[in-house]
Amino acid sequence: MNRIVLVRRGEDVEVHELATVHRIAAPDLGGFVRDREAGPVRWIWDDTTRWYPALLAQGVRVARCTDLRLTHAVLRRTPFADQRLLAAGTTPGWDALQPVTTSEAALFPLADPADLLDPVAEHERQLATLAASPERRRLELLLAAESSGALVAAEMTSAGLPWRADLHERLLTDLLGPRPVAGHRPAVLERLAGQIRAALDAPSLNPDSPADVLRALQTAGLPVEDTRSWTLVQLEHPVVPPLLEYKKLSRLLTANGWSWLDTWVRDGRFRPWFLPGGVVTGRWASTGGGALSVPVQVRSAARADEGHRFVVADVAQLEPRVLAAMSGDLAMAEAARAADLYQGMVDAGAVATRAEAKVGILGAMYGGTRGESGRMMPRLTRRYPRAIGLVEEAARAGERGEVVHTLLGRGSPVPGGGPAADLGEPPEPTGSPQERDRRRRAWGRFTRNFVVQGTAAEWALCWLADLRNRLWQLGEGQLEDRPHLVFFLHDEVVVHTPEHLADVVADEVRLAAAGAGRLLFGDFPVDFPLDVAVVRSWAEAG
Repeated sequence: MNRIVLVRRGEDVEVHELATVHRIAAPDLGGFVRDREAGPVRWIWDDTTRWYPALLAQGVRVARCTDLRLTHAVLRRTPFADQRLLAAGTTPGWDALQPVTTSEAALFPLADPADLLDPVAEHERQLATLAASPERRRLELLLAAESSGALVAAEMTSAGLPWRADLHERLLTDLLGPRPVAGHRPAVLERLAGQIRAALDAPSLNPDSPADVLRALQTAGLPVEDTRSWTLVQLEHPVVPPLLEYKKLSRLLTANGWSWLDTWVRDGRFRPWFLPGGVVTGRWASTGGGALSVPVQVRSAARADEGHRFVVADVAQLEPRVLAAMSGDLAMAEAARAADLYQGMVDAGAVATRAEAKVGILGAMYGGTRGESGRMMPRLTRRYPRAIGLVEEAARAGERGEVVHTLLGRGSPVPGGGPAADLGEPPEPTGSPQERDRRRRAWGRFTRNFVVQGTAAEWALCWLADLRNRLWQLGEGQLEDRPHLVFFLHDEVVVHTPEHLADVVADEVRLAAAGAGRLLFGDFPVDFPLDVAVVRSWAEAG
């Protein structure tokens, strides 16, 4: 495969290809890339967010890339890399390099810190580090998936999630009343505010101030220490219904109200920026419009274009299934053959009820080993010794200040961060013995979940990478003319597709999920069942 390194040089692009170096003008890059894409090629660049959006704006799709920023971050954390091979004077610069999130799809932003780095030298260091790693094959798979995820993220931003502003406006009006003038509450919130003030006999109360609300509640004789919804529902007082409704609608106005609509929806599309590897476990983050927390209330405004459909798919109980597979626990894998893993545990006689199964497994993965989840632990340990043993050992390793890793080798940070974290060495303990013990146990809870959540993120990356390529093969023309991904959240994808291809897309989504399982876990007998829906509106997927 041809490997081509792209480097910014002033107003030009320096191209390193087949042991030759030449320059092309930046405006000619799109045509150059399109021509080379006719054959197998892998593009190597400092950061996908700095190169791919401009290419997509020119209608150029890239099949493969190596994102040096993301690759560097993985290699700096993994316990399977010799940091001496990766070290250079520019290492702090690569450590600090951040993705670009801007609506301007242009190359060569002014004063870009990436211009102080040398992609060619960094790529050579990364190749040498991989070649010397005892887990080279695992890391290579992780890095390929991570870079493919960067391409998916840029394509989703470019294509955008279809969003009907008129439907969103209607929804807001139905729930909140007409759009208010700046500085005023919507009519429904103003009415609820009056009911809250009357119920608490507090005519000047500001219901948007938690401190004011708490004082008013306490003045009214209510035994509360906070204003959280789960605290309020336990009270018997006339203020509770309007206050709960006010909190719910106020959150909608703040997170997805008229201001959100004006800011983030353009030309019938919602275009946030997705950030692969934005969380230390490998999960994605996002910036712009709260893309990873779009509430069900407004999903009805996400509506496929005329003649198109959404194919929405999510994986049932992804993390417990990943735990069964990565630990090689056959008994837990047997429970995972059911569409509902928790019910499968009940049917196997591990626990008495589905609720017990869920509480117990989530407690094992997240460190809730007291109370009801703690009561389940001995039973689960006897039934699923390898699965429970894996997370317990990860917790003990974290408590000792050690680095743990995912299936493919993503390493955890060490407690305390700082320079020691870069070397995988625990910092010197500080604080009282009680404080050190509290921090030690808290970090054990983090590493307990890190190994499972991080491996689940790897499965999802492989799912995305395969699905992206499958979708491209289904149609013709530009990205937006073919079935394409428009949303991804941990274990859920949304594909926008021409209506006549919707059923085929649904099949490809399932095939890609099965392929991701085989790629990570070989022939281990664990299933990753999907709930797949073909819908006009995202809200219809349930």
